[in-house]
Amino acid sequence: MKLFLTGIGTDVGKTMAAAIVVEALQADYWKPIQAGDLHNSDCHKVKTLVSNDKSQFHSNAYALNTPASPHYAAQVDGISIDLNQIKEPFTTNHLVIEGAGGVLVPLNDTNFVIDLIQKEYKVIVVSRHYLGSINHTLITLEALKNRKIAVAGIIFSGDENKATEEIILMKTDAKFIGRIDTEPYFDDTVITYYAEKFRENLLKL
Repeated sequence: MKLFLTGIGTDVGKTMAAAIVVEALQADYWKPIQAGDLHNSDCHKVKTLVSNDKSQFHSNAYALNTPASPHYAAQVDGISIDLNQIKEPFTTNHLVIEGAGGVLVPLNDTNFVIDLIQKEYKVIVVSRHYLGSINHTLITLEALKNRKIAVAGIIFSGDENKATEEIILMKTDAKFIGRIDTEPYFDDTVITYYAEKFRENLLKL
């Protein structure tokens, strides 16, 4: 199973969600494009949060120096992101692919993050609770639908908000995978706790 995790924006908890999914499935992890924080990248973060010894962590296709939209970060580095140069790593294990920001984050003058999503990928959308998140979530789902990309499931981030969660799930066909509550910190113990909660729903995708 190949799972592509995308968010409804930046700082919505996508990397923590990725760590949980990796741990739940003992999956491999790959972030095709990392922009900024190269010494404490999302791959580094996920690796430190995962407890199992089966998961493998694959190198970025592009590791950019500037914490910015990939198209601009690449420009600062004097390069252009070429989708043909982004090669999915070979593995016989489950693979979790983490996008960069939301689905319409530009990669170059032509392509967006959504263009990284292959037909065989199952898409998980991470939606964080804040004022406006319903709109941002439904816009994300609509963009995927317009590309004929099915959403396999939704992970909510933030303490329970029944009104928000119910309307999003009612308006979409996506399955509820689980909710990541507001936590004072995330370490391997917290990630394992959520991994055990989410595992059954993830295996049904």
